[in-house]
Amino acid sequence: MAIINFGGIDENVVTREEFPLEKAREVLKNETIAVIGYGVQGPGQSLNLRDNGFNVIVGQRPGATFEKAVSDGWVPGKTLFGIEEACERGTIIQNLLSDAAQIAQWPTMKKHLTAGKALYFSHGFAITYKERTNIIPPENVDVILIAPKGSGTSLRRFFLQGRGLNSSYAIFQDATGKAKERVIALGIGVGSGYLFETTFKKEVFSDLTGERGTLMGAIQGLLLAQYETLREHGHTPSEAFNETVEELTQSLMPLFAENGMDWMYANCSTTAQRGALDWMGPFHDATKPVFEKLYNEVANGNEAQRSIDSNSKPDYREKLDRELAAMHNSELWRTGAVVRKLRPENN
Repeated sequence: MAIINFGGIDENVVTREEFPLEKAREVLKNETIAVIGYGVQGPGQSLNLRDNGFNVIVGQRPGATFEKAVSDGWVPGKTLFGIEEACERGTIIQNLLSDAAQIAQWPTMKKHLTAGKALYFSHGFAITYKERTNIIPPENVDVILIAPKGSGTSLRRFFLQGRGLNSSYAIFQDATGKAKERVIALGIGVGSGYLFETTFKKEVFSDLTGERGTLMGAIQGLLLAQYETLREHGHTPSEAFNETVEELTQSLMPLFAENGMDWMYANCSTTAQRGALDWMGPFHDATKPVFEKLYNEVANGNEAQRSIDSNSKPDYREKLDRELAAMHNSELWRTGAVVRKLRPENN
């Protein structure tokens, strides 16, 4: 474990240099990793583990995602099973089902959590809110977490590019005395860049805040507000979209990712720099109360309960699809579809 200084604060992190893949394979050489769920995180984590040489099986219910697993090379009866059989076979059970599905499948999963096994999550939701989810692990199993800081699609894409997606790790319960080496080995195995330590509670608090904030909710709200303002003042859809989304994602965010916001600012015009510096204060002051309210709603469990209540309704998927379709069919994102087709690489 290395001590790295982040902006003046020391943190313990684990890198692939100090915990190489060969060491991870040695730690897990006698383990069967059962990846339960093949939706958002399941494909990326299971395929990366398989390609890295670990003993991996997948557990999935019949349906479209089961067929997707087959198309990805998982073999029914050999490396692909129903959820219960995979849980029975696995010594490490990676619970990558959706939060709602984890609640529904917990009785099946729990009976196969025998002494010495490890229960793995990529989200702290189920354990942090265990009084609401009723997911309470037996005391004789390790309970660990690896949370890649991105989607399963990005995790797999980065892996195939020879890169890594940073992940957090946490230990909720160390029943075997091996939880730490197990979780670090799994973090390396799924394709993490570096690993930083957290807790289940901190992971879910930061994750829910981030998803509803700058990663998804806030960014959509900001983009829509700017696009609407430009359109209402007579700008064409193409101009409004290019100034709102295309320049952000295709020009500025790559500079931001490369060397930071300050470096991105330095590579823009002095007019842009002056305006950005003048207006970041009002945007900060307008949104900080919203973020404080959001964090408090996450911390007090209200946001979790809303998710549980909504996602457990029988018509949840239909309602979600309608809301996503409304976004997809909005002028903003219909314009985006046209702009993406006009990019040079698509012509």
